[in-house]
Amino acid sequence: MKIYMIGSLRNPLVPTIAKQLRVAFPTWEIFDDWHAAGPHADDCWRDYEKDRGRSFIEALSGHAAKNVFAFDKRHLDSSDAVVLVAPAGKSGHLELGYMLGRGKPGFVLIDSPERWDVMYQFATGVTNDLDELSGMMRAALTVTR
Repeated sequence: MKIYMIGSLRNPLVPTIAKQLRVAFPTWEIFDDWHAAGPHADDCWRDYEKDRGRSFIEALSGHAAKNVFAFDKRHLDSSDAVVLVAPAGKSGHLELGYMLGRGKPGFVLIDSPERWDVMYQFATGVTNDLDELSGMMRAALTVTR
């Protein structure tokens, strides 16, 4: 069983929660390697591309963007489920929607959002408690396997 952790590079809780899930599910692969890029990776990419005179749309066609996208997509495609650790940005929500659209379970570990959104009901489960998340995952993923 492989679980892809979704979140923001700027959210320091992602690796902490991944570590806790590794304890809860010692035989599962909890994938959060993308977080190693660091909290400013997206900003550095943007600044580099802007310095080259490229727009955002042009930069999406660049080698760096295509490489990072392929890495993330390869690991999403090989995962059995995802956990979005909020707060997360647009990319994280696109990844969650992509996996839900593929029929894979997607869970949200929510923070205390200032803005509420009813569309989280698309998720397999939404909680603000790690123990409850583990229970939801165990229930949903033992049924699907």
